[in-house]
Amino acid sequence: MIITIHGTGIELTDAIKDYANKKIMSLEKFFPNITKIEIDLGMRSHHHQKGQVYYAETNVRIPGSMVRVVKDAEDLYKAIDSVKDHLKVDLGKAKEKRRTKDKKTIRAKKEYQD
Repeated sequence: MIITIHGTGIELTDAIKDYANKKIMSLEKFFPNITKIEIDLGMRSHHHQKGQVYYAETNVRIPGSMVRVVKDAEDLYKAIDSVKDHLKVDLGKAKEKRRTKDKKTIRAKKEYQD
């Protein structure tokens, strides 16, 4: 699995990189076939009325498709946690979709042989 982390409008410290890497690596146990993950962390704007708004954006490439999640939060670490939680749900859906597709294929082959 290849992980790239990019910062937009903020300076990425080693602590932020390590935290994002650790959270995203934990997704591998839910969907082991992840090929590439691109993470973009940053700040929407310095002139936001509600203060500083950070975002975490991920593009997760899995065989046959891509899962994209973008989350905003007042704290960068909360945005990373939110993206991880949402990715966990989306990857679970993709895994279940693949499983049902495989079951249908096996069932069709079995019916064809009978």
